[in-house]
Amino acid sequence: MKAYFIDYTGTMVKEDEPYTRELLGYFLSHSDLRTPKEALSVVWEKIKEIEAESYGDAFIKNDEKVDRILEYCVQNYGLKGDFGYIHEVWRKIWVYAPLYEDVKPFFERSEYPIYVLSNDDLSCLEESMRIKDLHPAGIVSAETARACKPHRAIFEKALEMAGIEAQDAVHIGDSVVSDVEAAALMDIKPVYLSRSGESQIEGVRVIRSLDEL
Repeated sequence: MKAYFIDYTGTMVKEDEPYTRELLGYFLSHSDLRTPKEALSVVWEKIKEIEAESYGDAFIKNDEKVDRILEYCVQNYGLKGDFGYIHEVWRKIWVYAPLYEDVKPFFERSEYPIYVLSNDDLSCLEESMRIKDLHPAGIVSAETARACKPHRAIFEKALEMAGIEAQDAVHIGDSVVSDVEAAALMDIKPVYLSRSGESQIEGVRVIRSLDEL
């Protein structure tokens, strides 16, 4: 082993945080969506659909993804309101989502370089790292690879940046599809971070905290 790759949202930073709740509340008060669960499901499914199509010459950054989500919600759920405000809150989620308590100690004690892999834009990730006083060996954003996880291009870019072979890397993440399965397809050893519950994946190391590493 020569390097750790680590997912950002849900692995390093919390998804259930004040700005996310603010954004969901705005969707509920300005559209036909009725519950946070429904709003989250609609938005998340559209995000994954857009990200699957965002590759190479067709790659788009997060602000354009947001525009497409808003257009979809206008047409299908009667969304109205201040879209500039929505963009502003969404960017705060990307930048200011708080770290899980085990992340900074993991970075401080790791004997191996750590590379952050994320579908977020590079500028937001760099700002987040600065605010959180984290110093990864590198950041591999979807923008860098012109592809979103689980596309193999983002893992290939990480290996290129680290200057290592697939068998020399361990990838840590909280998504079975985007992290575990995607890394395994690249012959990168996956570690599944399941902070709650008793999830088990055959043949894959499952941890409850980064402290276990």
